[in-house]
Amino acid sequence: MRVPLVDLILQYASIRDEVTQAIQAVCERQGFILGPQVQRLEQVIATLVKTGQGIGVSSGTDALLVSLMALGIGPGDAVVTSPYTFFATAGSISRVGAQPVFVDIDPKTYNLDPHRLAEALTTRQRRTGSLKAVIPVHLFGRCADMDSILQTAARNGLSVIEDAAQALGATDQGRPAGSMGVAGCLSFFPTKNVGAFGDGGMVVTSDTAFAERVRLLRTHGGESTYRHTVIGGNFRLDEIQAAVLLVKLNYLQQWNAARRQHAAMYETLFRQHGLLEQITLPDAGDGESCIYHQYVIRVPERDALRAYLATREIDTQVYYPQPLHLQECYRELGYKAGDFPESERAARETLALPVYPELKPAQQEYVVETITACLRS
Repeated sequence: MRVPLVDLILQYASIRDEVTQAIQAVCERQGFILGPQVQRLEQVIATLVKTGQGIGVSSGTDALLVSLMALGIGPGDAVVTSPYTFFATAGSISRVGAQPVFVDIDPKTYNLDPHRLAEALTTRQRRTGSLKAVIPVHLFGRCADMDSILQTAARNGLSVIEDAAQALGATDQGRPAGSMGVAGCLSFFPTKNVGAFGDGGMVVTSDTAFAERVRLLRTHGGESTYRHTVIGGNFRLDEIQAAVLLVKLNYLQQWNAARRQHAAMYETLFRQHGLLEQITLPDAGDGESCIYHQYVIRVPERDALRAYLATREIDTQVYYPQPLHLQECYRELGYKAGDFPESERAARETLALPVYPELKPAQQEYVVETITACLRS
């Protein structure tokens, strides 16, 4: 049995007619950038996330970048984030000339540990006073502990930018991911829970002045054609991507519910096979708040298990095999192995299993049976 990590072909087959009609409508109008589809998408997402504003941009990475620019963060500044996340989080900090400051994760949630954050801020502010913001990442579709993070940030006079690239539809105590900081940054990369047919992203915010600043920056800082008041970038969202996303958003609740069902079935199957002492399952907190962008287990023999599953045609992925503080490009920051032990252990032990909405029960059973056979051998 073949079990892919994700199957976008199956997803497309279920909505083919709607998507092709939406794309055709854009082609007929021959308007491709920042048109009515983008405006509608911004309104729909802002309503979904319960913010007043949505600003469509060219990618999730650019959402982070333009948010930092809108806050005026640059050379001489520092921004705290997690070392256990996709590179774009820290990379965007570096691209504006600021310095990433890493804080270790909570081993249960893989998100920024608020207790370690408080300790790090006290030490760092006393030493440099250069910290300007915190970027918590809602990793794998589960929100970080935002109450603690927001309180700590407020005490230290820091802005909070939520990296919600993996968390559209997730909530923290009823609050949508992306709605709790000054900005939320979304990604519509094709494999996200709602993915475009290429790159796309959005900044969501309830701060009108901040939203206006982001809109200005996404078009080279131009208030009107060829009149530039600030230096921005080309961060515009395409109409075709917005049209595709508007179709897919009609299915977001259904698809996220399917992911939760798959997660529940995995837990049932792992329990039935007696594997709970050998693997650690995701800690999703309130089951209705996590959208399982990835279903990540923890296994000490991760690499051997992954190789075994590959021989049985079961796709898996490692998110992420090397934490950011140990990346070659950040050598000059002075971090070393052992500085963030929980992030390093997660990088060694975590493994993402297939959890896409169209996954079949028989495929899940095959995955768990194969894991059982490997671990018992």
